[in-house]
Formats: sequence, structure tokens, C-alpha cells
Amino acid sequence: MDSLSLNTKLIEASEQGELASVEKLLGEGASVDYKDAAGRTALMAATQNNQIAIAKRLIEAGSDVNTRDITQLSPFICSAANGFYEILRLMIAGGADLKSVNRFGGTALLPSSEKGYLKTVEVCIDAGVPVNHVNDLGWSALLEAVILGNGGRLYSDIIEALVQAGADVHLPDRDGLSSLQHAEENGQHKVVKILEHSFQENNEVVKQAKALANSDQYEEAISVMDRALEVDADNLDFIYYKGYFLQELKRYEEALQCYESILSMDPANLEFYFYTANCLRLWKKPEEALQEYDKACELAPNETFYRYHKSNYLRELGRHEEAVIEMDKLLALQPNRYDFSFHKANSLRSLGKHKEAIEAIENAIKNDPTNPLYHSHKKQSLELLG
Repeated sequence: MDSLSLNTKLIEASEQGELASVEKLLGEGASVDYKDAAGRTALMAATQNNQIAIAKRLIEAGSDVNTRDITQLSPFICSAANGFYEILRLMIAGGADLKSVNRFGGTALLPSSEKGYLKTVEVCIDAGVPVNHVNDLGWSALLEAVILGNGGRLYSDIIEALVQAGADVHLPDRDGLSSLQHAEENGQHKVVKILEHSFQENNEVVKQAKALANSDQYEEAISVMDRALEVDADNLDFIYYKGYFLQELKRYEEALQCYESILSMDPANLEFYFYTANCLRLWKKPEEALQEYDKACELAPNETFYRYHKSNYLRELGRHEEAVIEMDKLLALQPNRYDFSFHKANSLRSLGKHKEAIEAIENAIKNDPTNPLYHSHKKQSLELLG
């Protein structure tokens, strides 16, 4: 077999999680440095599909955790952006550049904070990823967690972890607003207390379970929740944390049952549709996950949080036409959001619709005229348009 075939097969085997094939191909001389047309190494292919054993073997074989694909994404940041904390730990041990950024200027901590991946946030913090780094949109991890979060249980825990790690609650965004000001404007009352350092968890059961989970003792944390639920079966915090701990153990069906039990009691509890969607995403059930976002959007059509995360997921799936539709709905609600226009422009560019991409990025420029990111994006689209 020639080297090109060996290298191509290594990427395919890594993507599919075929460890025996990976071992065989490495033994036959396949290169861990080879990249396909998208700039993916075998390690990137394994990372995108959360193939933990494969990623470990490829790193041991010398694969570069910091090399970038054609979108300037590295396996290291990819693992964080997808909430794959086991692989993230392997990347860090394998020499990850903790200060490296993606094409939007964000470190590994920013997309994990944005998307609600608590354990990934904790791993990044523990490793020393800079907490107050600001990306090209003008946001830190804390600003992203507040602006793009919903102030619920999961995002409150993420924000608390960031604040405890030294995140600057007064750091302003490009509109001059801090995380604290955004939280106050959005009515995120618990988050405001966390940012003001006045929040204290008074439930000893929750404190005990979270401490166990923080050290990866999820089975023990679940046992704590089970004992608490025997006494207080309808406690939403207990049910949520049990579901979250089960999810971290990849026991997705059981986790989903926890979240759905709350929705059966209160179908209008929007927060839990985000948890069902997240669980289904990790379970690799995209259509069902999208349906959960839709349920929340139908219940709260003027709420941007659920639609934004749906659009984000559609972009991850490469379904850019659908993502553009969702971004248009978001912009109808908040026409001055330059980040919405920027994401819309990126999807349009991916679709080869460069004229429309220019129109979208011009709306971002209108609302944030001095940001070089948007001007650079427009220049690139003009060049692609010819």
C-alpha cells in the first residue's frame, strides 16, 4: 500500500474509532502528520468524534495537538469546543499551547464557556488557560457565559468557576458593558450574586455532590443525590444534578430521564430543554437535539438563548442554510447584535454566497464600526467574490 493510501486510511480508522486498524497502519508507516483536504490530521478526525483511545494512541505516536486545519482549528481547541474533556486532558498532557486561539481569537476556555461545558471549563482553568483573555469579538470567557448563557443552573456553575479562578467581573465588552451589567440587564439574579461575590450555596447536599463531581467522583455524587431524592423526590436541584452527573458518565439515557421527569412536571420549564438538547448532542442524536431546541423556541419565541444555541449546533453540523434561517430570526429580535451578523456571514461564506455574506458583515460593521475582525472578513469576502 502506498503512503497516501496508508495516511488516508489512518484518518478514516481514527474517525471510526478502529484502534486495531490504527495500530496496524502506524506499524506499516502511516504518518500522524498527514493532513486531508480539510487540513485534518488523524488526531483531529479522532477528536471530532470523541474517540478517546484513538486520540491517546496518536498523541503517543507523536501527533501534534496544536497543528491547525484550514479553519485554523487545532485538535486541542476542538476538544474543548466540543466538551470532550477526557481528550482535552490528553491534549494538555501532550503539549497543548494553552494560550493558542481559534480563528475568532478565542482560547480553549471561551467556546467551552459559551456552550455550557462545565467540566471542560474546569479542566482549562486547572491547566492554566488564561481566564481573562479577550477574543476578537471583544468577549472574555465570563462575558460569553453571561451574554450567551441563560443564568440557569449549568451556566451559574460555569460562571462561579470562572469567578473563583479570577475572572474580571468588571471587564467591559466593546459596548462598554461588563459581565455584571449584562447579568443585571438580563435579570440573571443568581449570576449577579455570584459576580458580586455574595452568593453562597446553602444546600449541604448539593455542595457535597458538586465537590465529589469536581474530583471526578461521579458515582459517589450520584449516590448522594439518590439519598437526597429519597427524602425530597421533587427537588429540581437534586434531579438536575443527578442528570448532569449521569451525563458526564455518558449514561445519556438515564440523564435524559432525569431532565424529562422535570419537564413532565412542568413542560414550561425552559431551562431543561437546553439540558435535554445538550444530552442528546453528546449522545450523537442531532435530530432529537434540534427538536428540543424547537420546543423551547415555540414556548418562548422572543427568547434568543435557545435559538442561538440551535443555530450554533446547526453550524457545527455543517447545516449552514438552516443556520442562516435561525440567524435571521435572531436578528429580527435583536438587529444590533454584531455577533449574530458575524455568524450569519460565516455561514453564508461557507455556502459560497459571498454577496450575501458581505451584506451580513456590513450589518456587523454598522453596529461595531471599529472592530478590525469584521473589516477583515468583508475584505476576504470581496476577494472571494472576485
